[in-house]
Amino acid sequence: MNRFRDPQVVLFSTDVERSAAFYARLGFVETFRVPTEGDPIHVDLRLDGCTLGIASVASTRDDHGLSPVESGQRAAVVVWTDDVVAALAELGAVVLKEPHEWLGRLLIAWVADPDGQPVQVVQELSRAG
Repeated sequence: MNRFRDPQVVLFSTDVERSAAFYARLGFVETFRVPTEGDPIHVDLRLDGCTLGIASVASTRDDHGLSPVESGQRAAVVVWTDDVVAALAELGAVVLKEPHEWLGRLLIAWVADPDGQPVQVVQELSRAG
């Protein structure tokens, strides 16, 4: 039986470079890029054991024969922080939902990555910054 390992989430992007730069501002570190020079069609980034891939919509369509959805809220990336308000100020991203308390123990805000996909920024209220 096959053993699966190293899960990864891949997001489809119309501008891989711009999206990779956005996730780098969240603390993700680039681990893979193809091609290594010029406009990338795929970039992998890693943060705390999580690998996030950014794949070109065109490459996914042309190289793999799939029909990726190009816009809208197709997935969500969640990152935890000790200070949601400061994190939002640092990101400078489009805010989809201002910070709000949830479940009496979390402070949550939503921003959009460069392709409009939602990113949830979460803080435990007991870890207020």
